[in-house]
This record gives sequence, structure tokens and C-alpha cells, in this order.
Amino acid sequence: MLVDLFSNYVSAHFRERLRCLKEGSCEHMSSEAYRQAGVDIDAGNALVEAIKPAAKASARPGVMAGLGGFGALFDLKQTGYQDPLLVAATDGVGTKLRVAIEAEVFDTLGQDLVAMCVNDLVVQGAEPLFFLDYFASAKLDVAAATTLIEGIARACQASGCALIGGETAEMPGLYQPGDFDLAGFAVGAVERDAVLPKMEALKAGDKIIALPSSGLHSNGFSLVRKLVEEAGYDMRVACPDALQDASRSFASLGQALLTPTQLYVKSCLAACKTGQVKALSHITGGGLIENIPRVLPDGLGVRLDAQAWHIPSVFTWLASLAPAMSERDWLTTFNCGVGMVLMVEAASVDAVQAALADADQPSSVIGEVTPQPSVVVEGFLQRLTA
Repeated sequence: MLVDLFSNYVSAHFRERLRCLKEGSCEHMSSEAYRQAGVDIDAGNALVEAIKPAAKASARPGVMAGLGGFGALFDLKQTGYQDPLLVAATDGVGTKLRVAIEAEVFDTLGQDLVAMCVNDLVVQGAEPLFFLDYFASAKLDVAAATTLIEGIARACQASGCALIGGETAEMPGLYQPGDFDLAGFAVGAVERDAVLPKMEALKAGDKIIALPSSGLHSNGFSLVRKLVEEAGYDMRVACPDALQDASRSFASLGQALLTPTQLYVKSCLAACKTGQVKALSHITGGGLIENIPRVLPDGLGVRLDAQAWHIPSVFTWLASLAPAMSERDWLTTFNCGVGMVLMVEAASVDAVQAALADADQPSSVIGEVTPQPSVVVEGFLQRLTA
């Protein structure tokens, strides 16, 4: 019943978001006149039909349906929380969009968008509940938009949150033909006594557990694009051998660079259920150097051993294009192979890593909290260029 109601709601809600695109007074403008102005209502309706099954599949307890489509309601009581706090996050995927446009690869961006939001929620111990997206373009390409939004819905489903609405806008004159923009908004919940980080509990000697990144994730692409352009590469050329992955074959350079951001929600929530996690940090823009201190109390820092984690081939390949790039630039621009870190008591490492393993999440201990307020990464450049 919930799925059927949600299906009806998705149809109404997405049809409304695609029908009235805020490019003019669509209530007083015929479809043909609007089409001549550059906005195609029929294309929007076609997209609605294409994405309904994917959106329906992300339904979860708490979703409410059939209320007119101007806003999306969610019943927090149905989720079973006793004393919840809501946590909200919004993000985009930056200039990774330009790589996707140039490479004409759109099937991974949806996961990037969802991951950048829900991974921030889980850092506070929160379970993602629902997600909304914003997709704007000069002219709606139904096939590309369907691929993209289906990716968003799949990532929502994988993260346990519902895709309950959003906005799709055609804005000719604001965007160049072929260009589009993408943003996401997520809301999660956490019991009041389970909010992270627990800064008062952190102390020198606590261990740092790293969860590996899948590659660049969604940060640093302005620099990546500059390095690739200066080296004379095209995003549609065959993928260099140095970037080929044993578990996946890439048809082009662009496809390799577009490897999607890892979703850490279910594994991190599993670790949090042990009650042993003191803090998490999502390694995004700012890298290891700037993100880890965000969850540390004043006076504490960390020491990390670069020999203790795997550095994906995309970073070593980029290093060959930028041999003079400083260690600090690397560590403040990219995740460098670490997508998320957890901070735990030394005695809790085995229990937390076991919980991660049960959630099919590889992990490694890469360092510890120190009484010096700085982030020290030992041996990174040597490891990167080895």
C-alpha cells in the first residue's frame, strides 16, 4: 500500500515539478508557446514516466503521499525514533559535471550527488530519511536526465532514504546548450544521545580507522581538468592503461575519472551501533588536513601513516602529470584514498572493524589521535610516487 501511494505521489509531485518550471507564467501560456520559448512540457512528462519505477523503489517508512505535489511530507513518527534530532545537508558534485558532459557519461552522477549529502549526515550518527534533487538545464534531454535521476534513486535506495521530490528546470538563456547543474538536499535523524562527534570522549591514543575511497569522489575536479587539459588528453579518448582497474574496465578517460563517490551510510551506521565510535569525518574538499580537525576538540590532532592505506591508481596517474605538486596541495585537495575516518578507543578497534566487515566494508587502522593540534601524514609523497 505504501509503495502504491508513493507511486501515485511521485507521479503527481514530479509532474508538477516538471510542468511549472518557473520560466514564466505557465498557467497562462500554451504548451506550444512555451515550447517555442525553449521549454518543452512534453519532454518533462516523458521524463516523469521514465523515472517513476526508480523513484517508487526508494520508498521507506515515513513517506506520505497524495497531498497535492507542492511539498513533500514525511512522518517522522513512523520511523520509530524516540527522541530524534533532525540533521540536514546539501551539496553538489562541483565541476565533475563538466567531465561528465565532455565524456557523455551520466550514469554515475546520481550516486555522487546522493553520497556527498548522505555521507555528511552519517558523520553525525544520523540515518538518512529522505532526499530531494535539483536538476537544471538549457534544454531537457530526457534520456540523459532519466539516466541521471535513476542513479539518484538507486543511491537513495542503497542508503535507506527515499527520493521524495525535487525540481527539474529548463532555463534557456541561463545555461549553454548541453550544460546542466545538479544539487541535492538530504534530511536524516539521530537519537539525541547518539549524536556524533563525542568530543568530550576523544583523547590522545584513540585509533583512526580509514574506509577506502573509490577514487576522486567529487572534489578537486577543477585541478584534475586543468592537469588533463595541459597534458593534452580528451575525456573521450581510450582510458590510459595506468588507470584501468582489475575489477572494472573503463572505456574512456572520462569514465575512469567519473568513478562514483562511495556510499558509506550502511557500514558507518553498523559501526555506530556498536556504541564504540567517538567521531567520523567525511574526507571531501579540504582533504585529510582540513576535514579531520572539524571533529576534534581543541588541543588534539592526528598522526597518519600513508603506508597503512591503499592509494588508488587515479592519484598516482595524476601525480605523473603534476610532479612538482606539494604534499600539502595533495592532502588539502583530494581524499588521497581515504573517504571516511572513524575514531575509536584502542580497545574497540576489533569490534568496530568486525561490524564494518559484516557490512562488507573494508577498513584499516591508519593512525592515532595525538596531543598536538595538527594533522601529520607520514610518508605520503614517497607512497604516492613509489
